Amino acid sequence: MLTRRRLVSEGCPPVAMESTRVKWKPVYNILEGQMELVVVNAQHLKAVPDRKTDVRDTEWIAELLAHGLLRGRFVPSPGVRKLRELTRYRGSLIQDRART
Repeated sequence: MLTRRRLVSEGCPPVAMESTRVKWKPVYNILEGQMELVVVNAQHLKAVPDRKTDVRDTEWIAELLAHGLLRGRFVPSPGVRKLRELTRYRGSLIQDRART
């Protein structure tokens, strides 16, 4: 398994990831500030022909990134991301209280 330290020491090129729900956030948080990151809106990626698999998705995203065909989406600063998490959590607590 690759670690952040190894990716940085090997001079890993830019990293691109699909912004599917919240799955990208832990990886982004770990690699932020260490290397160039591109978070891509899933709607901007064309579907991979044939059956969809994670391996094909990964290869397709890497190829698009290598050719400069990906447009990164806006990723707010760490403080704004934390504030968003807190306000969403507060909203869920209010909904739970109302249900009770």
